[in-house]
Amino acid sequence: MTRIAVIGGGRIGEALISGLLQAGHAVRDLVVAESYSARAEELAAAYSVRVTTTADAAEGADVIVIAVKPDDVEDALTEVSTVDLDGEREQLLVSLVTGVATSFYEVRLPAGFPVVRVMPNTPMLVGEGVSVLAPGRHVKKGHLELVRGVLSSVGKVVVVPESQIDTVTAVSGSGPAYFFLVAEAMIDAGVGFGLTRATASELVIQTMVGAAAMLDQSGESATELRAAVTSPGGTTAAAVRQLERNGLRTAFFDAIESAKLRSAELGATPE
Repeated sequence: MTRIAVIGGGRIGEALISGLLQAGHAVRDLVVAESYSARAEELAAAYSVRVTTTADAAEGADVIVIAVKPDDVEDALTEVSTVDLDGEREQLLVSLVTGVATSFYEVRLPAGFPVVRVMPNTPMLVGEGVSVLAPGRHVKKGHLELVRGVLSSVGKVVVVPESQIDTVTAVSGSGPAYFFLVAEAMIDAGVGFGLTRATASELVIQTMVGAAAMLDQSGESATELRAAVTSPGGTTAAAVRQLERNGLRTAFFDAIESAKLRSAELGATPE
């Protein structure tokens, strides 16, 4: 089995650990590095995984997953670099860190070390995420398939060139927040027109779950599904017309553009 070291036991790191275990990965082949003792104890108790230091976790791992905050990447790499990464075991580094390019890792690791950058999103916490892979210069097909297999345990996997990662960040990385905001607005509107908050929440949440399932399973596009619900002169047509009048499409375009530009700014750090 593939030995995986997860460096960072935050929400994303924990989601990956949980998904791997649920997918049948052996607990003996997982190790976590977490510097906060209370959090380390929590993870060990919840998943029975070995929790240790970064250097110890990276030693002998096939896949080293960096799942720390951007400001902590440099320190994590410093510890990883104390390990013999030129041994017989071929190793691969996977970064789940927003805004850190593959080149940042490549210049700090041994020459030719394969690095895959990943843009995850928070629905991986419930096994419904989408992880977008961007391979570094030294990544081979086998490396990419290995990472695909690891991350498929927490949702779907898509591969793009790294030049598209800022757009990916804006669309899927930040995307759950847009849906939560729409849900929040719909719930508030329902309450404003007399529904209890509990009833409005139940209606909105299940409507979003059902609509997402239709998009995923029907084989029809969003445009086709929206048109099928929009009867001429009906209630949906009136609502959609008002949303269009208020510039819904432009608002989303501008929002995603802003997120894309901010992602590029965050990633423009010295190497």
